Amino acid sequence: MSVTRPLLIVGHGTRDPAGVAGFAELVRHVEQRADPRSPVRGGFIELSPPPLREAVADLVQLGATDLDVVPLVLVAAGHAKGDIPAALAREQQRHPGLTYHSGRPLGPHPILLGLLDRRLGEVLAADERAQTTVVLVGRGSSDPDANAEHAKVARLLQEGRGLAGVEPAFISLAEPGVPAALERARRLGAERIVVLPYFLFGGILPSRTEAQAHEWSAAHPQLDVRCADVIGPQPELADLVIERADEARLGDIRMNCDTCLYRIALPGFEDRVGAEQHPHDHPDDPSHTHTHTHA
Repeated sequence: MSVTRPLLIVGHGTRDPAGVAGFAELVRHVEQRADPRSPVRGGFIELSPPPLREAVADLVQLGATDLDVVPLVLVAAGHAKGDIPAALAREQQRHPGLTYHSGRPLGPHPILLGLLDRRLGEVLAADERAQTTVVLVGRGSSDPDANAEHAKVARLLQEGRGLAGVEPAFISLAEPGVPAALERARRLGAERIVVLPYFLFGGILPSRTEAQAHEWSAAHPQLDVRCADVIGPQPELADLVIERADEARLGDIRMNCDTCLYRIALPGFEDRVGAEQHPHDHPDDPSHTHTHTHA
């Protein structure tokens, strides 16, 4: 592992203490695996401490002038494309002369697919796979490119793992929702269904996913419906963060620009091309003046 510049890990933030704890644990894993000469800090753009402002200020106080930045998001939606860059631009105003090199989102990546497969294995025996359909649940976005990336992850997870199928679903902002995806799996003849959350840490949306799965299962007692856990702050995830930081340092950034709604006039999203971006409000940053809620 490498990383030779200060590393800033940027999370979205959550009101759920379990999600905050998972983020903090992952930052510790990264610190343990990165170059000991490279300080590592993590901060959120909204909702929960520590705020991004404090993480950046801490690195600057240590003498940092050039940062590697990894957005701790799974797909390139509004947070990665707009909110986090806008928040970093504000930090550059606070710290004149500060530069940064931003990495790409974490997924899709073989490490993530392997961790998802591990979560499947915790609730599913090897000889049950051929009769099992997985419903892979993501956050959902108003960005069609991000939703398409989730569908790609579902297909990659299906390939070569002996499953009957993998159906993509979303818990917010996009269709199909969890009940609709479960119903599709049932109508396609699923004998067993595993609801697999595509989330890094626990939080409100993973809890809502599990609640909706249990509600649908209660109405269909003839089917075996199981819920797997979120990915969690695994050591391998820390390796992926460091890999993304190294890509940023070396300039090896592979942006998915061909279907980005901020660059391309996609049907129904024409007004988003070139749209001005604003950082989120954070409760621990009194300088904020914008209210911003898109996903």
